[in-house]
Amino acid sequence: MRAEIRTRGEGEQRETLRRARIRAGEEGISFAEYVRRLVIRDLGESSTGGDVSALFGLFDSGGSNVGRNKDHMIGQAIEVLNRK
Repeated sequence: MRAEIRTRGEGEQRETLRRARIRAGEEGISFAEYVRRLVIRDLGESSTGGDVSALFGLFDSGGSNVGRNKDHMIGQAIEVLNRK
């Protein structure tokens, strides 16, 4: 089910809606995203800010070590691109 916001109302409600749309535009997000963020903030839920250390050790890189081998890996990528 999709929630809809009625935009009809008296002057104060229209002005509040207008200001909210402007604020969303200033933040470079849609009005719907602006409202979602406000709801999340109001309800005390967080969509970001998790502990990034939970990601370590989840994936197997197959033995690659980008930190140690990055120059070699970049060189290989350039060679492949030059072959095309």
